[in-house]
Amino acid sequence: MKMRAKRVEKEKRGGGVLLSIVKGCLIALCVSLVGILIFGFCLKFTSLSDKLITPINQVIKGLSIFLGVLFGLKKQKEMGLVSGLLIGIIYTMLAFVVFSLLNGSFNFDRTLLNDVIFGTIIGGICGIICVNIKKSAR
Repeated sequence: MKMRAKRVEKEKRGGGVLLSIVKGCLIALCVSLVGILIFGFCLKFTSLSDKLITPINQVIKGLSIFLGVLFGLKKQKEMGLVSGLLIGIIYTMLAFVVFSLLNGSFNFDRTLLNDVIFGTIIGGICGIICVNIKKSAR
């Protein structure tokens, strides 16, 4: 009886982790879309240097991943690193597809590889931080 209860608990947790990852990716994508939209308006009405566009885009991506991981892993008590890595990499790929569709062209280049690496690392770090902050607050 105990063995069956443990298996059911583990299956629920596995489904919960998957749902958390999907939720985190969608939240990160929404935050990113809103952030890029606001940044686009700022660019339209101000004369910011072209050198600032790439760093600000990276900040928006990093903040999006952090918020996606934070809210996606809100109920998770463990697996912060793995979940964060997955949210980071899946978000990066989703963002690439969405923004390429909006742009009208898919460019597979070194920038995409850098974004995937950046998103994965930031996701993993944020996952570790978010899960451990919640543990220490309890």
